[in-house]
Amino acid sequence: MSGKLANILYVEDHGDSIERATLGLTRDHYNVVAARSFDEAVELAHTRPFDLYLIDNWRIGRSGIELCKRLRQTDHLTPILFYSAAAYEYDKEEVFAAGADGYLSKPAFSPQLLNEVSRLTAKREARVPENVV
Repeated sequence: MSGKLANILYVEDHGDSIERATLGLTRDHYNVVAARSFDEAVELAHTRPFDLYLIDNWRIGRSGIELCKRLRQTDHLTPILFYSAAAYEYDKEEVFAAGADGYLSKPAFSPQLLNEVSRLTAKREARVPENVV
C-alpha cells in the first residue's frame, strides 16, 4: 500500500487465534491491532483509521454481524473481511447482507487469508485518495 503498512483491526476473542493471525500478518508487513470485544472494536474504529476490519463472527456477547452493521453506519469505505470457523452458507449470506466484502473459513492462519487481506487493502487504497484518511 503505497509504501506504508496497512492497518488491520482484528476483532477476535480467542487469544490463540489472535496470536497466530497477528504473527502471520505482521510477517507479511501488516500492522495488526486486536480488539477482544464489540465495544473495544467500535471505540478503536472511531478513534483511528484502519485499512481493513478482520472480524470473527462467533463471539462472546454480540455477533460479528452486529459489529459489521455498526461499522457500516459510519464507514462505507473500509473493507470488512470475516474470518470465522462458521462455514455454513447461511452465515456467509448474513455477513454479505450486513455489508462485508469477504468471508473466509478458518484454519488458524492460511495463505488464503494473506491473499484476501492483500486484495481488500488494495481495493480500499484504489477507492480512497492518498490525502484522505
